[in-house]
Amino acid sequence: MLQAGIKGKIELIVTKDKCAGALGSGELDVFATPAMVALMEETAWKSVVSELQPGEGTVGTALNVRHLAATPVGLRVTCETELTLVDRRRLVFDVKVYDPFGLVGEGTHERFVIQYEKFMKKVDEKRANPA
Repeated sequence: MLQAGIKGKIELIVTKDKCAGALGSGELDVFATPAMVALMEETAWKSVVSELQPGEGTVGTALNVRHLAATPVGLRVTCETELTLVDRRRLVFDVKVYDPFGLVGEGTHERFVIQYEKFMKKVDEKRANPA
């Protein structure tokens, strides 16, 4: 059952493919903001997936984050999430990323619980009727 307080945690080592230069968000070989955001989203959805009904999933709908510190290649980053609000299908998470030197990024992330079949039907309708 989805309820506030569910926590998630994922760790990874920063590699060149997760750096700003590789992801087009800058030129430097430091952990990229898009990679940090992806880690935050992954940690959030994985933290609640076991609480969903068969055929359900979540999709990200909003993100408000700050990238506070650079992390070089080779260092470990840890993302921690906590589900702070459940409003019917709307889920709000506090998200934080750390490296061994402290806080790297923080913010909030919103996701909605969806029915895969219904969601994909809408996607397929767009595909069948492109503008």
